[in-house]
Amino acid sequence: MKVNDIYTFLNCKYDFSSALSYDNVGHLVGSLESAVTGVVVCLDCTDEAVNMAVEKGANLIVSHHPVIFDPLKSVTDESLVYRLIRNDISVISVHTNLDQADGGVNDALCGAIGLTNVQKVADSEGFYYRLGELEEPMSAEAFANLVANKLNLRVKYVGQNSAVKRVAVCSGSGGSMLNDVVNLGVDAYVTADVKHDVFLDAHEVGLVLIDAGHFETEDIIVAPLAKELQAEFKDLKVFENHFTPIKYTK
Repeated sequence: MKVNDIYTFLNCKYDFSSALSYDNVGHLVGSLESAVTGVVVCLDCTDEAVNMAVEKGANLIVSHHPVIFDPLKSVTDESLVYRLIRNDISVISVHTNLDQADGGVNDALCGAIGLTNVQKVADSEGFYYRLGELEEPMSAEAFANLVANKLNLRVKYVGQNSAVKRVAVCSGSGGSMLNDVVNLGVDAYVTADVKHDVFLDAHEVGLVLIDAGHFETEDIIVAPLAKELQAEFKDLKVFENHFTPIKYTK
C-alpha cells in the first residue's frame, strides 16, 4: 500500500475539508507515492514519535496535531521537519476534522467519561462539539473525580453543590466557547486550557467547569485511530505513541 491509500481512507472517514479554516491538515510531509512500511499514530509529531518510527522501521506518522501549523521560515538540520525528510518519513495530520467527526476525539471523550444520549451541537463558528448525559446525577466534586479517574490526571474545576446530569464536552482548548455552552443550559462543561477569567465566569453563572488537560482530552483518540487503521489495512504494522513531555507533581 502507499501513503495515498491511508490518506484516502482517513479523508473518507474524517473529511479533511471539514477542518476549521485556520487549521492545516492532510498530507504535510513526504510523498503520497511512497510504499508504507509501518505507521506510528500519535497526538503530537515529536522527536520521540520520530524515534519510534525509525526504531520500528515505519515511514509514516499519523498525528492529530499538525506537524506544520505556522508558516516555516527555515528548515535546518536541527528541525523536526528536516529529520522527517532525511529519514523519508511522511506525515498525515488529522486535527479539527477529527475533533468534530462522528467517532472522533469528542465522541471518544464522551465515551471515556461515560456519557449517554450524546448529540452534536455547533458553536457560533460552526464547530461541532458534544452534549450528553450521565446515567445518574452526581455532585460537582464527584463528577470532577470521575473525570480525573477516567483520564488519569488531576483536574482543575469550579462548581456549585447542584447535581450534574447534562454535560457539554469539547476536547482540547474550548474555554472560548463558554457562552455557547451556558446557553445550552447544561450542568457541566469538560474541556481544557481554561483561562483564569473563564473559570471565574463559569463560577458566576453556576456552571461546573472542568479543565481535564489538553493532552488527556485528546490522546484518547490515538488507540481507536490505530485500531481503525489496523482493521482496514490488516497487513500494516501500526504502532501507538503516547508521549508527552508534560509532567505533574504528586
